[in-house]
Amino acid sequence: MRQVRSIIAGLVAFLVALSFVPTGSGIAAPAKKPALVKPKSKPKHRPKPAPLPAVKCEKPKFRIFVDVGHTPESFGALSARNDTEFGFNLRLARLIVGKLKSEGFAATRLLVSEGKARSSLLRRVSVANDARADFFLSVHHDSVPDKLLEEWEFEGARSYFSDRFSGHSMFVSRQNPHFAISMMFARLLGKELKERGLRYATQYTMPLMGRYRHPLLDRDLGIYSYDQLVVLSRTRSAAVLLEGGSIINRDEEMAMNSPDRHGLIAGAVAEAMKEFCEKRQ
Repeated sequence: MRQVRSIIAGLVAFLVALSFVPTGSGIAAPAKKPALVKPKSKPKHRPKPAPLPAVKCEKPKFRIFVDVGHTPESFGALSARNDTEFGFNLRLARLIVGKLKSEGFAATRLLVSEGKARSSLLRRVSVANDARADFFLSVHHDSVPDKLLEEWEFEGARSYFSDRFSGHSMFVSRQNPHFAISMMFARLLGKELKERGLRYATQYTMPLMGRYRHPLLDRDLGIYSYDQLVVLSRTRSAAVLLEGGSIINRDEEMAMNSPDRHGLIAGAVAEAMKEFCEKRQ
């Protein structure tokens, strides 16, 4: 009897000891899946598009995009006689495209955008990049900061003007992947405009321009830096922005509406592009 009790006691002790064996060793119950911790989202940064390689210029194949600054919905500045900058830009850009095509640049395209300002900027850059543009020229016309405007009446309507400043100007971005090539064309165009008797706008270096103040990169030809401008900094090709002249200056507005001035500027662009192309052979 004592032997039976001993056997039973030993069996109980074994079972008790077995109950204390940790489940992680040997045969264990399946572990629960740990809760997933989502990493903190990082701020999204739009990567800069890779630059296109600089290519030789074959005139019939050289893809030039002539961008009409602003849109019908976001028309830019108003002239001294209440006409929209977009209208001035469209007329001059069309003439430039026609002149370039007549000089053998058959692949030249007119780029007209729609919509609000910011979205249209991104859209036009995307179109040019997707089409692998070889050169991007954005056409604009100039005004002045609101604090420099004076009031007058034109055809019974309240209007604003500033006759203090006039002239054309060119802008490039040092963030453009082909900054040196952009500068080369801007200098060629500046030289052509100067030889035709036109003067560039000098006010962009002045403190009174406020946030519109920009560094002057070429004092002889009127080339300024506008590093953050979307159409200059995000294009994968060389890019230049041309301000054809001041439409808030009453005399220059009339000149900017004349066929003579249009032809003069379009001719200067075409001659500069021909020389630019020859240098890229």
